[in-house]
Amino acid sequence: MQALYQQLFYEIEHFTVEKNSIETVFIGGGTPSTVSAELYAPIFELIKPYLTQDAEITSEANPNSATKEWQKDMLSLGVNRLSFGVQSFNEKKLKLLNRAHTPQMAVTALHNAKELGFKNISLDLIYATQGDTKGLLEHDIQQAFSLPINHLSAYALTIEEGTPFAKKPQMAQEELALTEWLFASIEAHGFTQYEISNFGSYRSRHNLGYWEYKEYIGAGAGAVGKKGHERFYPNPDIEAYIANPLAITTETLTQEDARLERIFLGFRSCVGVASDILTQEEKIKAATLLEAEKLFLKETTLYNPNYLLADELALFLSS
Repeated sequence: MQALYQQLFYEIEHFTVEKNSIETVFIGGGTPSTVSAELYAPIFELIKPYLTQDAEITSEANPNSATKEWQKDMLSLGVNRLSFGVQSFNEKKLKLLNRAHTPQMAVTALHNAKELGFKNISLDLIYATQGDTKGLLEHDIQQAFSLPINHLSAYALTIEEGTPFAKKPQMAQEELALTEWLFASIEAHGFTQYEISNFGSYRSRHNLGYWEYKEYIGAGAGAVGKKGHERFYPNPDIEAYIANPLAITTETLTQEDARLERIFLGFRSCVGVASDILTQEEKIKAATLLEAEKLFLKETTLYNPNYLLADELALFLSS
């Protein structure tokens, strides 16, 4: 926490952060609930003057470690939104994913959050996993919507290099028809999809900030920050980060890099793509997509009605 405090102190000056200007805070990395709430207190004290009055402050939480006491203490620090890494309500699938919690732990943790007064509660589900069936996923959705949530994230299982699952690539098995059914089923419960993985009656302002290409501070080992056309990468190695949290690598994007990113991000979310950032050739291609009803135009912004086609649409326009 001392290293994190040191980096944040530096970043507030580096980003020239003004008082009452930070709109959202996200405490992530999957396991913030394994850290005692009192250890976060200096961090909250540091950022307090810079937060807007209605700042959205989210913490991720694991159902097995997000005790009622921990949640209560985080609420008292200022956290007003919790995002639970539930992944599934199927015990066999949780074991396959090496999760330490049970379905009942997840149910209890979410009910505790509601009882304590958290108004915005989210949970994550994982799909495209070996053994997934429509019946299994339907049970997950039904159970999720029986809980006091106003937001749901659905992530396809991806196998990353260097992880325990890297030796089991067969674990990730996505079927387009099943994904389409899953998304439609979530929306049928009244949650609107506002980007490729997120649905809700509430839209996370922090999530939207990325798609809107806003600037953000990334504090912690392996985090990423963005200011203008520069990206900042603190050391991903936790030991090295603690030794020197200001050893930050900078990547400079070109104007074209940034323009293309806005196209890819816009089509993957409700933000859309402003037509004035397209080249003349891209506008001609966009007209073809509009005619085919693959895109729609509202005022001067292009929107994608099917996020599963987002990357294909962006590649078609920009290649």
